[in-house]
Amino acid sequence: MLTRRLERLGRSAGAVGLGCVGMSAEYDPADIDDQRSLAVLARAVGLGVTLFDTADSYGPFTNERLVGRGLRGHLREVVIATKVGLVLDPGGGPARRRADPAHIRASCDSSLLRLGADTIDLYYLHRVDPAVPLEESWGALAGLVAAGKVRALGLCEVTSAELERAHAIHPVAAVQSELSLWTRGPLDSVVPWCAAHGAAFVAYAPLGRGYLTGTVLGRGFAPDDIRFANPRFTPDAMRRNQAVLAVIGRVARCHGATMAQAAIAWTLAQGPHVLAIPGTKRPRHLEENVAAAGLDLTAADLADLDALPPVFGDRY
Repeated sequence: MLTRRLERLGRSAGAVGLGCVGMSAEYDPADIDDQRSLAVLARAVGLGVTLFDTADSYGPFTNERLVGRGLRGHLREVVIATKVGLVLDPGGGPARRRADPAHIRASCDSSLLRLGADTIDLYYLHRVDPAVPLEESWGALAGLVAAGKVRALGLCEVTSAELERAHAIHPVAAVQSELSLWTRGPLDSVVPWCAAHGAAFVAYAPLGRGYLTGTVLGRGFAPDDIRFANPRFTPDAMRRNQAVLAVIGRVARCHGATMAQAAIAWTLAQGPHVLAIPGTKRPRHLEENVAAAGLDLTAADLADLDALPPVFGDRY
């Protein structure tokens, strides 16, 4: 598999990793099956996937246990990334941000127990907490590295200015943000910042939460599916964004590839420090996604995809 260097971890990882959130929450929760997900994790290891992404808020807590169970015995072969800083409302309300040092330290210990690991490979600040100076949160995370509980640190959904503030205290190993053919904001400054500072950029939702695969057009979503209230997944928005699918489909057909593979290949083409973590709960989709690392898009393909029309609907 195509690999990407994780400089701050001193090792490489497969360019296509596995986002595990859908195994426990967010996407079609009625379709959750732990035994099937464990089979997907095992298959991913067999295919050479080495970057696995989870968080304490996924489930909450159940996803870390599932990932730890599925990767037990492979901890030296893989990179497990987890996160702190989002707390779910047990009543079903919106998540709140919490990144005070005491919470970070306690959450790290709990994540280690759930994962069954001695050290967290990559620990992200899931979101910056507006009630806590970033320097305090990042300082607490740096303390976990000094204590040997964490190997490297990252941030999610941040600006380049926030990255500068964090990096001045402790090196930023990775930045995780949404990046895909219909969400390109990080290309303006965050992806270039990562390239200039030796940080990996990890793209989540590279398949546009399934839309860019061309398989969910016209589909309805249950109220507990994160897409139910997403502006891009209203029937009108899905219909109006079909022009995006038409171009992706044309590029994919030229290579005998799927639309999912074309979308992931475009994401990886945004830089040699860019990785993608598409999520799936099914082995066949996992195999399809991993194979995208071998798809070489031409300059003409990239130009066509770069020229896609603006997307209708806000990201959230």
